[in-house]
Amino acid sequence: QLQLVESGGGLVQPGGSLRLSCAASGFSLDYYAIGWFRQAPGKEREGVSCISRRGSGGSTQYADSVKGRFTISRDNAKNTVYLQMNSLKPEDTAIYYCATEPCTIVRMTKPEFTSWGQGTPVTVSS
Repeated sequence: QLQLVESGGGLVQPGGSLRLSCAASGFSLDYYAIGWFRQAPGKEREGVSCISRRGSGGSTQYADSVKGRFTISRDNAKNTVYLQMNSLKPEDTAIYYCATEPCTIVRMTKPEFTSWGQGTPVTVSS
């Protein structure tokens, strides 16, 4: 069964850091672009960042709200994609999900992925 599992969330103070992980089970992430999305209470899911599939130049995209603070990366040996989040703000509070989505602005805005997992919750609060 093909599955993505998110982890690494937690409670952090404003200005703190977290690293989220997106691990694949049953398939290799090498062949997929991966996007990170988040959904805050009462809000729609939004795209945060994405990275192209291995061999496509490693291009990345970031939402304006996280540029300069978040970094997406791959560890092919561990079949995992990471989202390093620094200088966290209370408005980053949300459940974070990863998905196999083409790394384009269109698909970050309107993902077509349907097999969403449980996500990992991030709470930024003092």
